Amino acid sequence: MTIKAGEYNIKAGDMALNTGRYVQTITVINTGDRPIQIGSHYHFFEVNAALSFDRESTLGYRLNILSGTAVRFEPGQAREVELVAISGRQHIYGFSGEVMGVVDPKTSQNTSKKRIDRRIYAEHFGPTTGDKVRLADTNLWLEVEYDLTSHSGQHTDSISIGEEVKFGGGKVIRDGMGQSQLLGDQVADTIITNALIVDYSGIYKADVAIKGGHISGIGKAGNPDIQPNVTLPIGAATEIIAGEGKILTAGGIDSHIHFIAPQQCETALMSGVTTMLGGGTGPAEGTLATTCTPGAYHIHSMLKATDAIPMNIGFLGKGNVSLPAPIVEQIEAGAIGLKLHEDWGSTPKAIDNCLSVAEEYDVQVAIHTDTLNESGYLDSTLGAFKDRCIHTFHTEGAGGGHAPDILKAIGETNVLPSSTNPTRPFTINTIDEHLDMLMVCHHLSPAIAEDVAFAESRIRKETIAAEDILQDMGAISMMSSDSQAMGRVGEVIIRTWQTADKMKTNVVIWLLINRLKLSKH
Repeated sequence: MTIKAGEYNIKAGDMALNTGRYVQTITVINTGDRPIQIGSHYHFFEVNAALSFDRESTLGYRLNILSGTAVRFEPGQAREVELVAISGRQHIYGFSGEVMGVVDPKTSQNTSKKRIDRRIYAEHFGPTTGDKVRLADTNLWLEVEYDLTSHSGQHTDSISIGEEVKFGGGKVIRDGMGQSQLLGDQVADTIITNALIVDYSGIYKADVAIKGGHISGIGKAGNPDIQPNVTLPIGAATEIIAGEGKILTAGGIDSHIHFIAPQQCETALMSGVTTMLGGGTGPAEGTLATTCTPGAYHIHSMLKATDAIPMNIGFLGKGNVSLPAPIVEQIEAGAIGLKLHEDWGSTPKAIDNCLSVAEEYDVQVAIHTDTLNESGYLDSTLGAFKDRCIHTFHTEGAGGGHAPDILKAIGETNVLPSSTNPTRPFTINTIDEHLDMLMVCHHLSPAIAEDVAFAESRIRKETIAAEDILQDMGAISMMSSDSQAMGRVGEVIIRTWQTADKMKTNVVIWLLINRLKLSKH
């Protein structure tokens, strides 16, 4: 079976269009010599005078068609169309200026019975309640739980469509149609239309309002003068971002960045990462190997250098020192936290000193532990923690740390473990690419036997394979890149999905194998 990245699995059936609303059918003749195209939300009473029909009967009515579509009348053509009464406050403004106020659409014995195929709807507005979306090229699927852009909102058993907003030529968000006459302080600065939102609260479809640079509302956007259930009004002061067919979710946080080049930020943004935490000073040997921005000068310089980059950035100072004052001055210079790295000497005394200062100043500490076991084994490092909270990077060990025991740190209640994406997930090329990456980023020489042994001690297929399971269990709770050292800044999110995909597939295979074993007995 061919997998199509991001494909939809649309629920079978159709949906009601403008259900319960008055409708009427009229015959329209284009008496002009040019084609005339009328959009879904144009007040039909005020269309081009070259269209001939019983105009008085259409006061307060519009075309009963899928939102954002249109009907085209060719010169000399006569065609029958169905109109639907406008909703909302039933105030008409704009168009030819003939009304400019309240209207009272005539009642009708008929209400809308139109249905729209769900697949056609998805082509225009993306998936809705009950539809599924494949995450990239994985076997992970999102199912839409409810849709706030429909009349029914969270009442998934009675979806009624027809009032969605969409920007473009002949579409909905135009003056008097999906755009109201409200003042700037009464409307959103920006609306993201028809986005599929994935957040802690669920998976759902909605419009999103932004005001003053912050998300101010999630719901149904539009013009309350002619549309029902509008919670996010659109006005002349509103910009539009098209969210149809896109997933909107919280920006990713990459907590392990070697800040070597500004181009990293663009790549991260393109992948969905909006916060980068780490250290470095640019293309220096210390930065290639460690995520430390050492000292006040470098911290100030990096803050200035990244000030214009549209990314949330935090720099870790160097925590490898055995007296408090050098750490204090880095915190006061603007370091967001401290990093202990074995290449600067992650000794028990340095660990204890760094954590003591961090406790006093309420900042976080991250650590890359001692691969060499030079000052002691893992227990010595855990003892230096003294039950204080600390973040252990690439806790599996391929990125560095007590060989081969660092994985045990996951069991400590005060340790926040994470993975870095070069080992995620464990596949056929994972081991092969690691040795060269490690030698380069840690300034090691293939001509020195001890350097090679140091590198090889960190790369173990057994612990990398175990990391798959520990991530799936949630025992390892974070993913980061180790960007420009051993990792790829643009792959944090996709490798998280791929790890989940692999474990889902492995569980299915395991169940099938065990079922076969049972059937043999």
